Amino acid sequence: MFQWKHRSILSMRGFLDLSTKTDVVENVFDRFLTGPRVFKDRDALRHDYIPEKLPHRENQIGLLGEILAPTLRAHRCSNLFIYGQTGTGKTAGVRHVLVRLLRKGKEVGAPLETCYVNCRVAGTDYRVLFTLCQAVGVDVPFTGLALAEIFERFKAALEAKRLMFIVILDEIDALVKAQGDLLLYDLTRVNESLRFSRVSLIGISNDLRFKELLDPRVLSSLSEEEVVFPPYSAPELRDILLERVHISFVDGAVSDGALNLCGALAAAEHGDARRALDLLRVAGELAEREGNKSVSEEHVRTAERKIEEDRVVEVLRTLPVHPKLVMCSVYLLKGVGVDASITGDIYMVYRELCERLSLDALTQRRVSGLVNELDVMGLLNARVVSLGRYGRTKKVSLGVPSAKVRDVYSEDSWIGHIVDYTPKCLIDYKKS
Repeated sequence: MFQWKHRSILSMRGFLDLSTKTDVVENVFDRFLTGPRVFKDRDALRHDYIPEKLPHRENQIGLLGEILAPTLRAHRCSNLFIYGQTGTGKTAGVRHVLVRLLRKGKEVGAPLETCYVNCRVAGTDYRVLFTLCQAVGVDVPFTGLALAEIFERFKAALEAKRLMFIVILDEIDALVKAQGDLLLYDLTRVNESLRFSRVSLIGISNDLRFKELLDPRVLSSLSEEEVVFPPYSAPELRDILLERVHISFVDGAVSDGALNLCGALAAAEHGDARRALDLLRVAGELAEREGNKSVSEEHVRTAERKIEEDRVVEVLRTLPVHPKLVMCSVYLLKGVGVDASITGDIYMVYRELCERLSLDALTQRRVSGLVNELDVMGLLNARVVSLGRYGRTKKVSLGVPSAKVRDVYSEDSWIGHIVDYTPKCLIDYKKS
């Protein structure tokens, strides 16, 4: 009897706790629905939104249109390489032109198709080819086939459809750094084995030094035409924000001070329009949660701090697999008390992690290059120290809190188990 009453009391207590929590949530929902509106269409501030107008990118858009126009008469256009820093309108500009190209192609009956691939998200040659096959109606397994087999199926489908096919490889540098340029070489040469279809490539990169990684034969084919997107100035960013404010916010919801501050903060880095839009969106969300009718400069300052925290998580999450393993290697070394690792120790751990995941390890020289790149991104701190007559060596430590690395990578479906793994080489290392 006592046991039954005890369980009933616990059940009732749990019900009351749930009711209380539900009331809290209900209050949040009611406050949102009855509070002042700030946004009219917040999606207009997202990165994937394609605006009708792109201020201060008219020259680049016009040039892209001229390069792609021959496809409307079933002629292959030149391969195109687009580069510029993050947030300079590269992806938005390409998508803006392609939407209109496809629309015009339908009007004139041109056999035109496009396929957009974010190489950082795809991560491997296989997944890029998988996406291309899907775009031309070929059903291939998500994994398991040889790359050569998928490529043959892709070419066969293209020939059957007789298409002008435009492939957009966004963040192409991430793919080449992780996988090499073999797929890129095959794609730049694919027209040599096609009779009735033609493929044109558009490569987009944030890395201005990316071309140094390419085989000269790939570079000459990919960079038939080049378009550079320069950074935005503060006044240009303000014009972009003002255009989006009219679409995304209710009238009078954004003060001039807040608008100017968003533009100034983004221009102070490198003219990053994405950062400016993120600042404005997050500031609007903060104002909305507080029940304010307008976005103030203080909301923008708070948004800046919040975005900086979220950015580290996003960068860690979207790294290609090999840089992730380098980060995990430094994290695991710190876990056994090595706060500043040398490149040789990092490579020793990295190779064991690759074996555990059945991956082909990169060379030590390439891993050293990845350490330098992660250092530039601020995720690692690498400094050269002198060992006197023994020469110099590089000491590497985490540039972000180890707890942040653990939190992000423990949720990764592929490498999540690694954060709790103790490599055999570290067991020996700890004993020594």
